Amino acid sequence: IKVMKILDEKGWLGKNVVGSQGNQTLFLVIQHADLEYQQKYLPMMREAVKNGNANPANLAYLEDRVALREGKKQIYGSQSSKNKKTGKICIAPMIDPDNVDKRRAEVGLGTMADYAAKLNIDWNLEEYKKELAETEKLENTKP
Repeated sequence: IKVMKILDEKGWLGKNVVGSQGNQTLFLVIQHADLEYQQKYLPMMREAVKNGNANPANLAYLEDRVALREGKKQIYGSQSSKNKKTGKICIAPMIDPDNVDKRRAEVGLGTMADYAAKLNIDWNLEEYKKELAETEKLENTKP
């Protein structure tokens, strides 16, 4: 409630105003908020990134989380999900997996292979693409 009040009254405060930890806190509160609040503050965070007042990698995480919660595919591969058939944790459906590392690099994120390893997920691009159609059906994602 306090963070939303700050955002509504002052906008997205950069680290030059609230420090790195304060800026990260703004992101974390919105990243873990209900979808309606994520949707409300996503444009504000996009603008803050353009102005150098928010972290592009954090924006990528929020973009992906909102997309998945709206039933769409993620862009940066930052979100995982549990495969409803196998029960294994996997990278949630994303658009254009062939170019995900390029998109991730543009926002300061490491490679999919490195990220998946941190999550103890075996990353194989070709296997991921083969399984994507089935995963999409199970997740009910839209293109």
